[in-house]
Amino acid sequence: MFVASAPLRYQLIRTYAHGRHDFTEGLAICNGNLVESDGLYGHSTITIRSMKTHRVLSQRSLPEDVFGEGVTCADGLVIQLTWRRGIAYFYNSHLRLITIHRYSGEGWGITYGDHRLIVSNGSDELRFFRATDFKPLGAIVVRDRGHPLTRINELEWVRGYVFANIWHSHRIAEIDPMNGTVVGWMDCARLVKIAFHGIPPDPEDVLNGIAYDRETGDILVTGKRWPTLFELKLTWPGAGAWPLSNTLN
Repeated sequence: MFVASAPLRYQLIRTYAHGRHDFTEGLAICNGNLVESDGLYGHSTITIRSMKTHRVLSQRSLPEDVFGEGVTCADGLVIQLTWRRGIAYFYNSHLRLITIHRYSGEGWGITYGDHRLIVSNGSDELRFFRATDFKPLGAIVVRDRGHPLTRINELEWVRGYVFANIWHSHRIAEIDPMNGTVVGWMDCARLVKIAFHGIPPDPEDVLNGIAYDRETGDILVTGKRWPTLFELKLTWPGAGAWPLSNTLN
């Protein structure tokens, strides 16, 4: 028996300016500040900004032969993946490098939930790692109505579920981390039209970047080289079932 995934409802709360040259690979809220990991060889950085003023508090460039990927925070540390180097950088809250850990395969998205790091690699798989030493803890295959869901990219832990960008898609999947089932979809196509004033962006400038604000319950989303960062409020159901319509006010 397949679980039917439902559209997720949200409202647009406000917008912020976002760097037009920021090739967003990861977004997270750590210690009350916004952390962004940007990719591309020779241009990869990690930046911490104030949530209130969006002023840059700390920034660090990666070596020119390293492509930055997803970012999250766990136990007071900021963790950044790399695409094909198999290196996870562990920083303190001021982006001072504490240590590195190695992993096999590609690194795409990362988040922290249920006391585990959760990592994507562009396939239909989510891998789990111990936060202290990046020791592998297993993996699950993600399925949407019984079919493998591939190209899973940036991740975020939202109230017990994994929200995932799907590369070259303007939808966000809501995944049950217990069994890999997609239980909801969030359609962000209208956000693309708002960000680019109805003009189709470059095919590589896709939706990518999800950060959950536990203080407000809102989420922030943006994309690669998007001029806009959106703050959205999800409509959380009282009985645990997602609403069956999607609105943008």
